[in-house]
Amino acid sequence: MADAEPTQTPPAQEPTAEGADKGPSKSELKKRAKEAEKAKKAAEKAAKQAELEAQKAAAEMDFATEFYGKLPLNQSQTRPRRPRVQIAALNPNMDGETVLIRARVQTSRAQGNKMVFFNFRQRIDSVQGLLIVAPGKVSKQMAKWAAGLQMESIVLVEGVVKKSPEPIKSATVQDVEVHITQIHLVSGLETVLPFSVEDANRPENEIEANEEAQFKRVLLDTRLNNRVVDLRTQTNQAVFKLQHGIGHLFRDFLDGKGFIEIHSPKLQGAATESGASVFKVNYFKGNAFLAQSPQLAKQMAIAADFERVYEIGPVFRAEDSNTHRHMTEFIGLDLEMTIEEHYHEVLELLDGLFLHMFRELRKQYATEIDTVRKAFPADEFKWREGPEGTLKLSFKEAVDLLVEDGVPREVLDDINTENEKRLGRIVRAKYDTDYFIIDKFPMELRPFYTMPDPNDPTLSNSYDFFMRGEEILSGAQRVHDPVLLAEKMREKGIDPASMSSYLDAFKLGCPPHGGGGIGLERVLMLFLKLNNIRRASLFPRDPKRLEP
Repeated sequence: MADAEPTQTPPAQEPTAEGADKGPSKSELKKRAKEAEKAKKAAEKAAKQAELEAQKAAAEMDFATEFYGKLPLNQSQTRPRRPRVQIAALNPNMDGETVLIRARVQTSRAQGNKMVFFNFRQRIDSVQGLLIVAPGKVSKQMAKWAAGLQMESIVLVEGVVKKSPEPIKSATVQDVEVHITQIHLVSGLETVLPFSVEDANRPENEIEANEEAQFKRVLLDTRLNNRVVDLRTQTNQAVFKLQHGIGHLFRDFLDGKGFIEIHSPKLQGAATESGASVFKVNYFKGNAFLAQSPQLAKQMAIAADFERVYEIGPVFRAEDSNTHRHMTEFIGLDLEMTIEEHYHEVLELLDGLFLHMFRELRKQYATEIDTVRKAFPADEFKWREGPEGTLKLSFKEAVDLLVEDGVPREVLDDINTENEKRLGRIVRAKYDTDYFIIDKFPMELRPFYTMPDPNDPTLSNSYDFFMRGEEILSGAQRVHDPVLLAEKMREKGIDPASMSSYLDAFKLGCPPHGGGGIGLERVLMLFLKLNNIRRASLFPRDPKRLEP
């Protein structure tokens, strides 16, 4: 066989230019370079922005969160015993001291976003507070929160006392202010205020003198309908401090004269004076009456040898009198005492009681009187302190003064409210006193238990005391003889059998005695010249008002 030819492998072909792998074009390279540059700039911008955000966040970080905010509900969880300071106690000698105060926010005013002024109030006292943004101490967030506190919120304030460079006229404490370092909300408001305490506290003469300022006038009915807010005013805080003072001085004087305080029932089985002016209430299967006074109980206590007694308690009068000086319920300051010789022993003790109260009110409560006078400007109450003593007129002498002033005698069988006030003006002009006594009233004007005059049975051993021409006390010697008492009952149309338990007390032997009843609110109203007795009553009751 012939040898086969070897197989030859063809040489590899070189790639042609058309099939070669081309690189990016110049335009592509430019485009990529631009995108890379853009991404780099965006990254740099983002980094810078993040840095700025971090710096801003650091700058705005609230470092004062522990220094302000709402406190947890006080459920007596803890008792750290941190001493509190009363606003009234603040003074320049405390400059630089740190104090803790609980108060109401009466007003607040932000000045920009770095400063807030406050007027803090406690009772009749107020002080200016100042919150200023400061690094590491008071943050902007703290200032913003504090500026948003509602008026009348209760706050707990810690701050440093600083002397004020000039008197702060908007506060009662005018020589210092409190620079706030901490402020926490104790109790906020869940409803809208019916009026601001600042408006309610503004004197009427200030409103009239500044008509262009358009101050809001808060009317008496609006005040009484929202009495809780109205009672917060510095005027009312002072009024009721003075009311407390009258009760305290009444007790103090009588305790010193050997009296003891009693507490008589207000539910009675019979009317004590006039059946037309008593409240009748259901009493199980029968009826009862609300006491018009503790008169019967006082006299029975004298029959029980208590000798000298007094009571401070509610008195009820079912009289449809919608006047400035009448209420259906008020507080009576009543007393009764034995007589040794003459009923003027009682009259003179009562006179001494009033003089004691007038003097001590002026002495002990001067700040409160001045506070009330800002809202109710009035002539200072006057009484006689000289050796002549308190002015005492007989009923006949009082009538003669009115007749001399032009009042017809025929209308003066009794002295009505209008003529009482007229008599007050006459007495002030002639005797320079607002306080006087009228003695010897006609018997027909007095209740059945009043002792007749021994020489003229048409007159009585009775008296009324007056302030600024209005009656504030009515009193008399009482009938202590059971036969005469029963006779006087029948003359007034009262069946003695209907008051047998009262009458029986005198059948067992009772000493001569007398006393009087004082209207607390009326004394307060007239001493301060408040013009309406409802202003002198915490929650007044009259024919049209049973709430609040």
